Amino acid sequence: MASSIGSRLRVGVFRTLRSCLRQETTCQPHIRSPMLLSPTTRSFSASTVVNAKKETVTVNYVLRDQSKVTVKTKEGQNLLDIALDNDLDIDGYGACEGTLACSTCHLIFEQHIFDMLPEKATDEELDMLDLAYGLTDLSRLGCQVCVTKDMDGLTVTVPESVSDARVV
Repeated sequence: MASSIGSRLRVGVFRTLRSCLRQETTCQPHIRSPMLLSPTTRSFSASTVVNAKKETVTVNYVLRDQSKVTVKTKEGQNLLDIALDNDLDIDGYGACEGTLACSTCHLIFEQHIFDMLPEKATDEELDMLDLAYGLTDLSRLGCQVCVTKDMDGLTVTVPESVSDARVV
């Protein structure tokens, strides 16, 4: 019976989300979780502006062999996913798949781009960066930096070697 309730709940949630997306509105459905025995309400929001035009951003990666690869992406993507989505050949890059459990997506930024990054590195990111090879004052983890339209044309450098913080 529980799986039947769960299936109906999932179908209902997806219908609600699909309906909201068609209407181009912000959707914040509240659902009662069948997994909880108490009448607690679990909420989630799917705030989406449909048909919002995301700017295309150009990102330049300087690879370990000093070759330069230019890719185009939509703003809001993180630099790890951009590299993976564009099949950049960077050995060992993104080993933890963006879970902040290694330092293999370590990148070095240009000073003016580093200064404009909207969010500063968290303590968890700084802990991982401490284990990165070739750490500089302009280092960040690619999985933690999302591109904005202001960063169009940015260049990031992949360090000469990789240090996987998961391997001790």
